[in-house]
Amino acid sequence: MNVLLGLAGSDESVTALRRTIERTTEADDDLTVALVEKPEADRSQDEMYRQADDLLSEAGIEASIERLEGEPGSSLVDYAEQGEFDQLVIGGGTLSPMGKIQLGPITEFVLLNSPITVKLVR
Repeated sequence: MNVLLGLAGSDESVTALRRTIERTTEADDDLTVALVEKPEADRSQDEMYRQADDLLSEAGIEASIERLEGEPGSSLVDYAEQGEFDQLVIGGGTLSPMGKIQLGPITEFVLLNSPITVKLVR
C-alpha cells in the first residue's frame, strides 16, 4: 500500500507518526510523510522533520519527507490528489466531556475533501 502521512506538529501528529511507522514495518507499505505549516502548532515544521527523520531511521524505513506550504488542509488534500496514494493518515480528534469525538478544522477539512481513504489516528 502507498501511504501518505500528514503531520502538522501536534501531539496527535506524533502519535500518528509512531503508529504509521509500526504499520509500515509490519505491512511493508511505501510511506511518504507530508509536513504542513501550522504556525500555532506545538512543534515547528523543522522540529517535525527532524523527529520524523529520526524515527524513520531508527525503524530502518526509507520514506520521502515533503514540506508543504499554504493552508494545511488544502495543501495536504492537493498533494494527495497529485500522488498515487492508497491511504492518507492524519492524527487528530479529541474527546468531548460527553465522550464524543471533536475534530479540528484541518482534520475536518481533510476528512471531507480527500480523494482517497483517510485513516484518523487518535
